[in-house]
This record gives sequence, structure tokens and C-alpha cells, in this order.
Amino acid sequence: MNDNSASLAKYRQKLRLKRITLGVCLCVLLAVTAVWRITHGEWNIPSARVAELLSPSLSAAERITPEAIVVRSVRLPRFLAAVGAGGLLAVSGTVLQGVLTNPLAEPYTLGIAAGAAFGGALGFFFGTFAIMPMAFIGALASIWLVNMIAWKGGGGSSAYIVLAGIVTNSILSAGVTFLKSIADDKLGAIVLWLMGSLTGAAPLSAAMVWLGAAVSFFPAFICGRQLDAVSLGDGRGEALGVDEKKLRLFLLCTASAATALAVSCFGIIGFVGLVTPHILRLLIGPSHRQLLVFSFLTGGALLAIADGVAQLLGELPVGVVTALVGGPFFCWMLVFGKRAAR
Repeated sequence: MNDNSASLAKYRQKLRLKRITLGVCLCVLLAVTAVWRITHGEWNIPSARVAELLSPSLSAAERITPEAIVVRSVRLPRFLAAVGAGGLLAVSGTVLQGVLTNPLAEPYTLGIAAGAAFGGALGFFFGTFAIMPMAFIGALASIWLVNMIAWKGGGGSSAYIVLAGIVTNSILSAGVTFLKSIADDKLGAIVLWLMGSLTGAAPLSAAMVWLGAAVSFFPAFICGRQLDAVSLGDGRGEALGVDEKKLRLFLLCTASAATALAVSCFGIIGFVGLVTPHILRLLIGPSHRQLLVFSFLTGGALLAIADGVAQLLGELPVGVVTALVGGPFFCWMLVFGKRAAR
């Protein structure tokens, strides 16, 4: 028993050191990325000047200078939007993988992205003002459809939710293809939106994704212990006194609604919610309260960096960058990740 206790204490100390190190590294990475994203662009602005322009005491005359407008109204909202959207997607992926006990579960495999894509594509036919609300409505409608199919077919079990998501995704993806086929002059705009982009991110959209991140993060963090129990699988959560079906429905709806908000603002940005939780489980273990915090930081940093790379490559849609990097990396992680973690 003494040997076991000593080994457990050593493991916990090692894990605590890993978490502290990772947290410091992520905070430094976010700070460096913020400086890079706000100071560099078509017009490079020194960091000292940026600090002056971001000061709350900046005069009214200074606020309307070209430098101030670029920093305060363009670059800062875009960076904040990238961090908020990346954190939101990563947190949602962590929650869905845990509550559905499926390592491939994320907002996009459950049909949420397809619902938002269908709604947004339909919104192009009514005008640009309708894209965001229609995308949000489409995503929420897909959530409702997935839950209805799962509850009718299998009582809301995680397996049926994933299957219902696959079916819903297929149907709505076919609907998007149909809309593109009749779009005519709107086809280019629809395709570009579907790729996902943070270009033109406004303070309002940045604030919205941070609100969505809070909606996804805080309920899951409060239910962290229950989520740990449910993620063990095989009904062990029920044996520990957790109502798995109610918890699953609650967290599925909050994570999906938050994701719907991000997709309606910036389009389809894949792989952030799928890859990030896998990386972190290998590094810091499966405890969900820690995973949620580190998922937000990691997802935010990854998407902010990806957005910077997309801009350097000529304003590519950031969804293209995350797919090109995330897809091969996820394949590598599935094959070699556990071996490398040892």
C-alpha cells in the first residue's frame, strides 16, 4: 500500500507539473500571437504604438486616426474572434466527446455544421442580412432533429445520437449541394462562406462567440465530475448516481447551440474541436474540468495562429488551413499518438 501510495503521489505531482508547464506555455503563446496579429499586416505598426492606441485614455482625436481604426476596429476584434471561436469549438468538442463517449464526436460529425451550412446557404437567397440568423436557425433545427431521431429510435443513447448525427449530416449536406446547384451568381459567395473565414470580424461577432464560449464552458465545468463519470462508459455514470440521459441532453444542447453561434458568424471551421481534445488527453489526462480550461486556451491559440497563416497566404479561408493541417495531423495522432505519449 505504501508503494502504491508513493507511486500515485509521484504520478499526481508529475501531472500537476505538466499542467502548470502547459498553462504557462499556452498563455505565453497567446500573448506572442496577440502581438503578432495586432502589430503585423499590410501596415506594420510598432508594438509600443499599439499599446498607446489600445489605452483607455486615448483621446477622441486619436481614436479616429487610421492607425487607431486599424488596431481597435479591425485587428483586435479579429484576434479576439479567432480566440473565442477556437476556444468555443475546442470546448464543444471536448464536451461532446466526453458525454457521448465517442472520440470522433464533435459538432460537425453530429450534423450541426451541415444544418448551419444549409441555413446559411438558404439565407444567401434572401440577402446578406439573412445569412447569420438563417445559419443559426438551421443549426438549432439540426440539433432538434438529431435529438428527436435519437430519442425516438434509442431513448437518447449516445450511440443513437451519433448515428442520428451522421444521417442528419448526410441529408443536409445533400440539401446544401442542391442549393449550390441553383445558386447561379451567388455560388461563389456561398462556397467562400462554407469554407470558413474570420475576414471582416467585427466587435459584435467577437463578443457573440465569447458569449457562446461561456454558454458551452460554464455548464460543462460545473458538471465536470458527472461528465467524468459518464465518459467512463458502460453505464458507469448511472452506477455512480448520474442521470446520464438528462446530462447528455443538457450538455449536447448547450455545446451545440454555442457551436451554432460560431458557425453562423464565421462559417465552417473544422478539426479544431476534433483534434484539440485528443492532444490534451494525451498530455494532461482525462479529467474534464482541466480539459475544458486547457481546451479553450489551446483551441483559441491554434485558430488565431491558423488565421494569421491564412492571412499571410493571401486571405485564404481559415477553414481551409485548419483542414489542411488538422486532417493529416489527426491521422498521425491516431496512428502514433499513444506511442509518442509514452
